Amino acid sequence: MSLSEHQKISDDWIKKFTGGYFKPHEILARLMEEVGKLAREINHKFGPKKKKSSEKKNEIGDEIADIIFTLLCLANSLNIDLDKSFTKMIKKINTRDKNRYKQSSS
Repeated sequence: MSLSEHQKISDDWIKKFTGGYFKPHEILARLMEEVGKLAREINHKFGPKKKKSSEKKNEIGDEIADIIFTLLCLANSLNIDLDKSFTKMIKKINTRDKNRYKQSSS
């Protein structure tokens, strides 16, 4: 599924409710909250800080999906076509970084 298709699904969901999208700075605040939750899960799984037995188990994939949804909402609220933006970014890194890292032999 393309990013544009995911943007459409997100937009259709938002349109079910009155008020529409939050303001960009409000969405950004939500994004930071979601990134913090992902950081906490990464730290619990791979870092020294383990969960308390009373803490709810969260899946890292679910936290990443929350971030993606929030980014889709931000893009939609600003009328950004993420397929175009992502394609532009891939072209940039393929040009800028083509000799930056050692190529795999496979």
